[in-house]
Amino acid sequence: MDVVIIKYNAGNIESVRNALARLGVDACITGDHARIRAADRVIFPGVGEAATTMAYLKREGLDLLLPRLTQPVLGICLGLQLMCSYSEEGDTPCLGIFDERVQRFRPAPDREHADKVPHIGWNNIARLRSPLFDGMADDGYVYFVHSYYAATGEHTAAVTDYIVPFSAALHRDNFYATQFHPEKSGTVGAKILSNFLKL
Repeated sequence: MDVVIIKYNAGNIESVRNALARLGVDACITGDHARIRAADRVIFPGVGEAATTMAYLKREGLDLLLPRLTQPVLGICLGLQLMCSYSEEGDTPCLGIFDERVQRFRPAPDREHADKVPHIGWNNIARLRSPLFDGMADDGYVYFVHSYYAATGEHTAAVTDYIVPFSAALHRDNFYATQFHPEKSGTVGAKILSNFLKL
């Protein structure tokens, strides 16, 4: 199977590649348009800031390429946010693959434990409704690191509650995305990546 990881200014590309290697897949990291279009699966990871990353995607023409892909595509963390319509981070219009909008967590001052931003650590996912989660039960734990979140909406495929309920995963047609890091989420994350490869 030919799996491509989009090469851009993202911080978690090697950890995604290593997670795929543990599943027996030797993924190619590339920004080459022809190579991306020809792949069986495309992964769009990301750790970074929305505005500068969107500027990079536009400079490389990836903002036009990504929404037109027809094979299964998986966005991770910032990848999910950039696949949405808009991000508050840097007042950034995004790729528009999903209609959901991305906003910053705002801690609730009346909560005794004073939720902190960013949301870092293990949290559960529920209300699963995507082939990404085949064979999985609600309330599995996955690893998050983020200050911004996609609101719940038409394309929500999993929900997590941190300050507010938000989209832990999104799904529309051949496009899938997770706010959490499956490559850092142990056996649950490995199962999700395996399900993606089997789509």
